Amino acid sequence: MATTLRERPAALNLTPSAHARIADLMGRAPSGAIGVKLSTPRRGCSGLAYSVDYVTEAKAFDERIDTPGGTLFVDGGSILYLIGSTMDWVEDDFAAGFVFANPNAKGACGCGESFTV
Repeated sequence: MATTLRERPAALNLTPSAHARIADLMGRAPSGAIGVKLSTPRRGCSGLAYSVDYVTEAKAFDERIDTPGGTLFVDGGSILYLIGSTMDWVEDDFAAGFVFANPNAKGACGCGESFTV
């Protein structure tokens, strides 16, 4: 009996604004960059923060998300904290940055720079 594989849902959802920002970043990427990488390093008052940086090589356990404007890698050690999250790019008169709706976050610091799971 043949089995059919269904497509695995994306670990992280991106809004059209996030797609556009990744395209913008990749349009200005340094030589050798193959994409941008989302990770959750330990820092801030709540414990984990979101970080987006250029990458020059893919790591074995990174999750790869191909977007219309370039490749987003999600750090393999961070993916469990991010499953089901939505990544957006928001700009207003005072600030611009990626914003995350993360169903795994149980709390955040008052300044919004870090979260806990």
